[in-house]
Amino acid sequence: MFVLSISLNQKVFPYLYEIFFLQFLMETLNLSYWEKTSFYNSDVIIIGSGIVGLNAAITIKKQQPNVSVTILERGFLPAGASTKNAGFACFGSLSELIEQEKSGTIALQELIGKRWKGLQKLRSLVGDSRLDFQINGGFELFKPTQSALSEECVSKIGHFNDIIQDITNEKTAFSIANSRIETFGFEGIDCLIENKLEAQLNPGQMIKALTELAISLRVTILNSCTVHRFEESDTSLLVSTSQGEFKCKKLLFCTNAFASQLLPQLDLKPGRGQVLITKPIENLKLKGTFHYDKGYYYFRNVGDRVLLGGGRNLDFFTEETHQFGETPLVQNTLIRLLKEVILPNTAFEIDQKWSGIMAFGPELSPIIKEVSTNVFCAVRCNGMGIAIGSQTVEEAGEMVLKSI
Repeated sequence: MFVLSISLNQKVFPYLYEIFFLQFLMETLNLSYWEKTSFYNSDVIIIGSGIVGLNAAITIKKQQPNVSVTILERGFLPAGASTKNAGFACFGSLSELIEQEKSGTIALQELIGKRWKGLQKLRSLVGDSRLDFQINGGFELFKPTQSALSEECVSKIGHFNDIIQDITNEKTAFSIANSRIETFGFEGIDCLIENKLEAQLNPGQMIKALTELAISLRVTILNSCTVHRFEESDTSLLVSTSQGEFKCKKLLFCTNAFASQLLPQLDLKPGRGQVLITKPIENLKLKGTFHYDKGYYYFRNVGDRVLLGGGRNLDFFTEETHQFGETPLVQNTLIRLLKEVILPNTAFEIDQKWSGIMAFGPELSPIIKEVSTNVFCAVRCNGMGIAIGSQTVEEAGEMVLKSI
């Protein structure tokens, strides 16, 4: 075993240490001439191989097939939330829309339009069968103690139906569905509002299909490649990574919450979402997607299993992190919600737990802009990456192409 010993004081010489380490790494990578000339130079480098990064690459290659595109991904699979989310193909529950409308009705209508168009573009790009796309409806639950909130939501049904009709041509997307509370087997719920346009999909199959499409368009995807820094040279951008130094003409960040680690000027904050899934449950009554407590909790059926996530509102400070993991506070609350509300008379076992990192900010819209010369970003999906991803990257892809 070979051990690298460095006597430099890392606190005093952090940049010198990093440069030394990268030089050492380049020597140990044992790159051939063929590898360096075939993989390390591109017209466009995209950081992040999630839904936004893949869609951006696809958009660029479809419009300009001769532009070379490389995606660099820090994880073996996409880090962040693209394959770790709950698979909600939605544009927001009523209580969420009411909160978001505080930024203005026109702004909200534009955002709902982008979410809806993004979903339709994703479906047309990949196909419903590949996505395992199912329109089973979405439902928002309210307890008796939330009567003021539920009454406000009920009073706003007509208002939001009018807004959504202009976008979807559906006149009655939202409706009261109290008759289905008993059908689903919920306990302690006295109001249920349905959105019949909401759907669910398989995020793993979504990313797999997008990856296959990107590769078919001759996009290069390199995994386990962490970007440490980037800088401009006279003729190109130099991107230093755990796998060596790459060169490109344009650099596009599609790493959502993780973008702030290299672009600290961006107005966004990470938000961890903790998720669990049960083992199969015989005669499961649930079918569809469900929102609870202003969308801070969300659950759905995955076949005959129940997937449940959320709870970051219990401790915003702790959940505002780039670190994956679970906490007893959130996990115990999720289990209690399963036992007392969702599956009150049904035995269940937890099969698996995981977490994903989302990005949030003070504004509803994603950040799509040129942050410095030849450096762009498409980030901050505010927990709606599946819905808005395809629409977001079309704007980002076109922005990059215009600068080439």
